[in-house]
Amino acid sequence: MDTRRSEQAGGANHVGKAQVGSLAPGRVVGDGRYRLLAQFGVDERADAHLWRARDGQLKRDVALTLLVGDPADPEAARLARRTLERATHASKFGHGGVARVLDVLALGSGITSSEGLLGVVVAEWTKGSDLVDLVAQRPVAPAAAARMVQALAEAVEQAHQNGLVLGLDHPQRLRLTPNGALKLAFPGPLPEATLRDDVKALGAVLYLLLTGRWALPGGPPAIQPAPLSPQGRIVPPRQLVPTVPADLSSLAVRTIEDGGNGGIRTSAAILRMLDQVAEEEERTQLIKAVGGDPAEGEGTVWTTKKPIKDVARRRKLALGVTVLVVATVVILAWGGLMLINVFQGESKVSGPTINVAAPPASSQPAGQPPASSAPAPPPSPTLGAPVAAQNAAVYNPEGKGDNPGRAKNAIDGDPGTVWKTEQYKQQFPTIKPGVGLVVTFPDAINLSQVKVSGGTAGTKVEIRSATEKNPDLADTKVVGNGDLQDGDTTIPLAQPTQSKFFIIWITQLGGDSGQYLTQIGDLTFLPAG
Repeated sequence: MDTRRSEQAGGANHVGKAQVGSLAPGRVVGDGRYRLLAQFGVDERADAHLWRARDGQLKRDVALTLLVGDPADPEAARLARRTLERATHASKFGHGGVARVLDVLALGSGITSSEGLLGVVVAEWTKGSDLVDLVAQRPVAPAAAARMVQALAEAVEQAHQNGLVLGLDHPQRLRLTPNGALKLAFPGPLPEATLRDDVKALGAVLYLLLTGRWALPGGPPAIQPAPLSPQGRIVPPRQLVPTVPADLSSLAVRTIEDGGNGGIRTSAAILRMLDQVAEEEERTQLIKAVGGDPAEGEGTVWTTKKPIKDVARRRKLALGVTVLVVATVVILAWGGLMLINVFQGESKVSGPTINVAAPPASSQPAGQPPASSAPAPPPSPTLGAPVAAQNAAVYNPEGKGDNPGRAKNAIDGDPGTVWKTEQYKQQFPTIKPGVGLVVTFPDAINLSQVKVSGGTAGTKVEIRSATEKNPDLADTKVVGNGDLQDGDTTIPLAQPTQSKFFIIWITQLGGDSGQYLTQIGDLTFLPAG
């Protein structure tokens, strides 16, 4: 682990416990199942150490929240049990903004007292980058910050409706996914955490994105704390970064602070405020599209004028500006057609009245439709002869199984011989994100369509391109998708895609009532002609 990562983790050495010092890459915890790979943080409020590890049994990376402590300390053991109970409840919660809890290990149930641990929360690994790394160089643009917090607030709102506390009030527990969304990567709320703590955390995350400062107690040493005014109040983000919109700056502070009547205490209120900020940005961009306010500087994204508080008025204004833009375009187009007719050599002043919507048939070239007719749809792409695959194997990033010995049946040209998944009691993605077949060709092909014969109706399939035979799912690209029907199903790609490796990725199985299963009789690969 490099020096920078050690500093961001909060430094295990200064905690002063022998068992903490033994938490190093290569150590195996959880009854010999999880091998530690790299540390990503320390939540010192609960001696919770955040690690990426390798599950030796299922051959996948996971996120571990290690609760370090002395098993002989009854108070520490009690607090750890409370955290594990909350993590167990969270395992039933599913949302894209929260990493799925896979397992919860307690003393005597997955870990032993000799490991120096009081418990372990195992979650799916979240690819992407640290939130600390994101703000290390410079603050995030206000528009992007609002979108990131909006997605996270949706997860909090849904969790709170189910009576769950997420515990996202520490920046190293969050990660930025490759698609630009914030995600709670290391679940495990503190024993005494409340719903209010989740809401304050949303304000603190917004503050961090806008300023690079953390505004709650217990932050990591790698992040500077938010400055306070002489009265002990948090300095608004706008005073640190003048380009932050006033509404967004106020939202962050009002969400974090408890005092006063103007505080924001629910995630639903945060979502409403963020919606208003987004609408304000849309209004500003529409105004700029038709000339804008010359007093505003170039490159400004957010308006600095006093915002309109009435949402209905704001929407009407945005609609009015949109209509103005459309009307301007129509008038310019009509004027252009008039000029063309004036300067054409065959035009006469005394000639027939010009009909902009449908020019006279005599003015159209022979054999062509009138100008008012809809444009002809693009021709269907031509297809070449089917290309035989060299090999097919089961693609199962989160485990093994699903009849790997039958994978070749899907490319043998005989729909009567099938490959099928295992039978699952739960639908994807509850049990895992999916399963599929990775198909290899002797040389790269320019694939345009995939025909699935003998597939199970109701199955949802993605066609993904890859650069190798066994890639990480995040490194593949969706190039087509479709729902399987009885008989044959043709899945066209959005555009022909060149690759040697393609994955038929099942995101929803066929069947129901705890008997979910999909079979595929044969796959036909049609390149662009």
